[in-house]
Amino acid sequence: MWTVLWILIIIWAVLAIVGFALEGLLWLAVIAIVLFIGTIVFGFIRRRVGRR
Repeated sequence: MWTVLWILIIIWAVLAIVGFALEGLLWLAVIAIVLFIGTIVFGFIRRRVGRR
């Protein structure tokens, strides 16, 4: 499970960098940042629920 989350985080970070590097793809950067934050939040929630 954690491997998938790390892969997603890396993909979102790369897409954000590409989006900022190419001005026409700024929307891609915004979506990637939202998904990046969502994946991190999802991971923390799964981690916290797993402890119970």
